[in-house]
Amino acid sequence: MNLDQLNVFLVVSRHLHFSRAADELYITQPAVSAAVAKLEAEFGVRLFHRIGRRVELTDAGRFLVIEGTRLSEQVHQLERRLLEFNALKRGALTIGASFTVGNYWLPAALKRFHDSHPAIEVQCGLGNAEQVLDGTGKGEFDLGFVSGSAVHGLPGSLEGEQVGTERLQVVVAPGHPWYGRERLLPGELAESSWILRERGSGARQMFEAGLARTGVALESLPVALVLNSSEMVKTIVLNGAGAAALPESMVRHEIALKLLWPVRVEQLEMEEPILMIRHPQRHQSRLLEAFEQAVRG
Repeated sequence: MNLDQLNVFLVVSRHLHFSRAADELYITQPAVSAAVAKLEAEFGVRLFHRIGRRVELTDAGRFLVIEGTRLSEQVHQLERRLLEFNALKRGALTIGASFTVGNYWLPAALKRFHDSHPAIEVQCGLGNAEQVLDGTGKGEFDLGFVSGSAVHGLPGSLEGEQVGTERLQVVVAPGHPWYGRERLLPGELAESSWILRERGSGARQMFEAGLARTGVALESLPVALVLNSSEMVKTIVLNGAGAAALPESMVRHEIALKLLWPVRVEQLEMEEPILMIRHPQRHQSRLLEAFEQAVRG
């Protein structure tokens, strides 16, 4: 049985007349008769009694009307729900983001998307940059978001698009020798203990790359702690443990309240693009396209 045959049968059962069913279906009366006859032959049952020019349902026919109508309604409901995906009224996305990008840059894009498509569920997983790239490559994430410093080793199966920028700011708390200083030379950076993010994080890679451009090696800095959360790094610095390079968006409020001091270091530039990472060979649904558009603003 196929759905076309079932539909023909249901129309005939409603009219109890082959010609009227043919008129409704916009096909010939012989085509209607052939579809019903094929159903009967396939299952070895009679669906209609042919009495002169009129027809009546048999027991098997009445059974098929009940169950076939239920099945037809389920198919139509299934079709409507599938169409809802295309109309962006149903669906889910899984996004991966590095900690800093996910906590401080991505929320604005998530809100824009939710305002336009409130029925779509978006799940966002955070990890360091290497974890986000790996998850995007394996299909665990539909899209990944990391800072540009993290993609020096971008796998060939992935592609990135710049959708924003991220800048690190060296900060210290009151009581630190650099608090209130307007400018430092790169050579002075080794005079403070440092709180760093873990290896593989975008912030760590960005800081290391910025230092390298000034001729300072990360290994030359006295490191007090290595943590896997920028929020933890900020809290430790606020308690006077040393200096750190943190995203400007994360420390803007503390700087305004003078809880942290922004240290300007000559030649030390730490601005990187924020990249949206995708796997070009995976299906680009309308849902994914809509989210990408929200990210671009």
